Amino acid sequence: MKAAVRLIKVTKSFQKERVLKGITHSFEAGKIHGIMGFNGSGKTVMFKCICGFMIPDKGRVIVQARQIGKDTDFPPSVGMIIESPGFLPHLTGFANLKRLAAIKRLVSDEQIRESIARVGLDPFSKKKVGQYSLGMRERLGIAQAIMEDPKLLVLDEPFNGLDKRGAREVCDLLEELRGRGRTVLVAAHNMQEMESLCDTICEMDAGVLTQVK
Repeated sequence: MKAAVRLIKVTKSFQKERVLKGITHSFEAGKIHGIMGFNGSGKTVMFKCICGFMIPDKGRVIVQARQIGKDTDFPPSVGMIIESPGFLPHLTGFANLKRLAAIKRLVSDEQIRESIARVGLDPFSKKKVGQYSLGMRERLGIAQAIMEDPKLLVLDEPFNGLDKRGAREVCDLLEELRGRGRTVLVAAHNMQEMESLCDTICEMDAGVLTQVK
């Protein structure tokens, strides 16, 4: 088994509260891994440690064979949605993604538009993001996460605000990415969606991660 992400005795505390309690787990490459858990269970903090936004107090986080905080500050090829995607409300969806794409300069305008179209939005729309519905913002967040074709996707509640059809379209997209060898970590509340989509499912409860599928 080739692991895309390995957590080794990962512990994280804020003041006196231990949010992650010695998590040890491997997420296999090329699969979709679901993480179930209520708000406050530690899912988002674990995702932030995987993406390099937080460093654990103890333990190691290894992504794509590199230890976060030692070999690299951030994983080399990752797309993410963590908490609510932050976009500039006075710009269009395309203009927002073009600004983000300018950081690494890995994708063309055409590739940005393709990513927007893949999540069911109009890449040529003049509508400003401030006028978007919650579901449209979520779709744009997914477009941002996939536009650079990362090897790893970390998606925290990507189904928020989506209707049944939208959720199904996102599931189809994630299945397509898995078919191309990408690894997906996805946190969600809806067990039914997760059961059909994910190769493995873990539950996070009070900072403890347990595999249930």
